[in-house]
Amino acid sequence: MTRIANAREIDELGHVNNAVYLNWAQDIAVAHWRAVAPENMRLDFVWVALRHEIDYRDQVFSGEKVEIRTWLGRASGPRFERHVDIRKPNASRFSAKVLTDWCLIHAQSRKPKRVGADIFTLFGVDG
Repeated sequence: MTRIANAREIDELGHVNNAVYLNWAQDIAVAHWRAVAPENMRLDFVWVALRHEIDYRDQVFSGEKVEIRTWLGRASGPRFERHVDIRKPNASRFSAKVLTDWCLIHAQSRKPKRVGADIFTLFGVDG
């Protein structure tokens, strides 16, 4: 996924506000889920963020393009780690790196659901 930083995302220091990186990380996570999950699963289950860890290394200014990549990490019970790397094209270091613990929730009951073989298969990873 790519984004171009716009004027609304710039803070008083003249670069992308730290909270914007979190929005971008959430956007790619949701897009990934929507791309792989069939409609019935998207209606039955939702992911909620339990914890975010963000490291910042390089500023992004208005009009600059970033590439956003995501991949999955460890799964345990209803939790699944997701990594996100946000960087300018061809940059040797990231602008921001995000690690989020997501929890799979049944949409109706709002109770956690163990990440099972069906979810691993959707994401193309081993359980």
